[in-house]
Amino acid sequence: MFGLYDLFSFGLLQALRDRFSLTVDDTATAVLYGCGFLLVMVVAYLLGSFNTALFISRVFFHDDVRTHGSGNAGTTNVLRTYGKKAAAFTFFGDGLKGIVAILVACLVFGARHEEAGYWYFFMLVTASYFAALFCILGHIFPCFSHFRGGKGFATAFFSILALNPLIFLILCFIFFPLVLTTHYVSLGSIVTMWMYSLITSAFDSAFGTHYGINTIVAFLIAVLVTWTHRANIRRIMNRTENKSYFFRKKEKAPAPEDDKKHDAQ
Repeated sequence: MFGLYDLFSFGLLQALRDRFSLTVDDTATAVLYGCGFLLVMVVAYLLGSFNTALFISRVFFHDDVRTHGSGNAGTTNVLRTYGKKAAAFTFFGDGLKGIVAILVACLVFGARHEEAGYWYFFMLVTASYFAALFCILGHIFPCFSHFRGGKGFATAFFSILALNPLIFLILCFIFFPLVLTTHYVSLGSIVTMWMYSLITSAFDSAFGTHYGINTIVAFLIAVLVTWTHRANIRRIMNRTENKSYFFRKKEKAPAPEDDKKHDAQ
């Protein structure tokens, strides 16, 4: 299963191991890698805590998107409040955080596949998935915004692109058709994340990797995204959930002459 981590055969921890001639059995190696995981999780959480929706609403609209609509600082609420362009920047901005977090994990844990019976490479894969998870947690519970953030889908979606592009491509054929036909972004988000969990498990078995951590993290992400959409689930069941139309044309404003005729009447 190819991911961004496959491109990194050397990282900070490996440089330190080589510098001090540490082996996989040394206690110092365990301490070093423990510190590495702590560093990755903290950086990933802080990256996730930067909320693109709040940044765009405050800088470009001098507003707080959380005071509108659903009160959520995410792409869908930005779309309904400020329009498609702002929503697109929000979606890709939130997604980029996940990719950068995984990139940080790769720079810290980068290792060669053949090293020490894949142990170091397994640490790299584990750190990459932890980076994605903690970035999503930061997006949902941002320390910079009083722990009121978004629902985590965009960050999770683009994290999957970095972790496994093939699975990401499969999920695109699930998410976009579902949203475009039902017009429920929330439904598409929930279904896509649960399918991610199932597909990851299937890939793990089919390719014989058996990392385990990828399936566990995929399941936790699905649970998190479902939890953040709990109000949407209730509204869908009550048939009161707002629908999102991405290609609906705006109604033309009445011509000034028509307004004058109307006033005259």
